[in-house]
Amino acid sequence: QVQLVESGGGLVQAGDSLRLSCAKTGYTFGRLAMGWFRQAPGKGREFVAAINRSGASTYYADAVKGRFTISSDNAKNTYLQMNSLKPEDTAVYYCAAKAWGPGSTYQMEYDYWGQGTQVTVSS
Repeated sequence: QVQLVESGGGLVQAGDSLRLSCAKTGYTFGRLAMGWFRQAPGKGREFVAAINRSGASTYYADAVKGRFTISSDNAKNTYLQMNSLKPEDTAVYYCAAKAWGPGSTYQMEYDYWGQGTQVTVSS
């Protein structure tokens, strides 16, 4: 069973940076396509970024393009580097893994989810 654990969230000021990490355990067959999603208070969960198995292709929501970067350093860890943070980036951020196929912007295509890490950006 795949388990995902996020870390790196916190309280920062607008313009600051944060790096979220997602540690994957329980899967020993190489890399999976990975994604980051977020849920702001009173809103639905939305796509943030995704990376395919090889790491060669990445995808971003328009709201974060140019500010956030998704990466993987091996078959276990995935990161979300967040720069120039804005108050509207405040949300619980979730890491997700997709058992088959390439990275996706659709949360329904992901099979495994972490518990989330809170990111709060003050103005």
